[in-house]
Amino acid sequence: MAKGLYHHLAEEWTGAKSSWIWDVVMRQRLIEWRRESSIVRVEKPTRINRARQYGYKAKQGIIVVRVRLRRGPFNRRRPNSGRRPKRMGVYGITTGKGLQLIAEERAARKYPNMEVLGSYWVGEDGTYVWYEVVLVDPSHPAIRKDPGFAWLVGKEDKEGRRRRRLRERQRKLIEKLRKKTTDQSQSTQSQ
Repeated sequence: MAKGLYHHLAEEWTGAKSSWIWDVVMRQRLIEWRRESSIVRVEKPTRINRARQYGYKAKQGIIVVRVRLRRGPFNRRRPNSGRRPKRMGVYGITTGKGLQLIAEERAARKYPNMEVLGSYWVGEDGTYVWYEVVLVDPSHPAIRKDPGFAWLVGKEDKEGRRRRRLRERQRKLIEKLRKKTTDQSQSTQSQ
C-alpha cells in the first residue's frame, strides 16, 4: 500500500534531531524564533500532519500560535544559614505541570475568546522549548456553520475545554463515590 504525504512527514519528525530537517532547516528557524516574542501567531503550522490531527483547517476562525517556554531545572537559590542539604529546598523542584500544558494555558490566556484544540512540539534548544497550539473561535460564523465543529459550538465559557473536562471528570468521580457509599450503607442496613 502506498504511503501518503502525512505519513512521510510524521516519519521525518519522529527522528527530527537526527534527520536533515534538524541540520538544515530547524537550526536556522530556532535562531529566528529566539529573537521573536514568547507567543507568536503563525501563518501556517510547522507540522501540518500534527495540526490536522487536532482539527486544523486553513479557514477563518482557526489559528496556530507558537509558544516559547524556558526549559531546564527550576532549582532555587541556596540559602545561607544552616540546614541539612535535604531540607534546603533547592533541588528537585518541578512545575507540577508539563511544559506542553503550560504552553496551552498561556496561549488560551493570550486569546481568551478561543478554545484550545491541541498542541505539539516543534523544537527545542538548550534554553527554550517551542510548542505550536491550535486554537479555534467557536463564535466565528465559519466555525458555527461547519458540522465538524458542532460539538464545540455553544459550549463557550471562561474555563475552556481542558478545565471543563477536568470538572466533568471530578463530577463523575463524586457521583461514583456517592453511589458506592449509598450501596454500602444499604447493604449494611439489610444485614
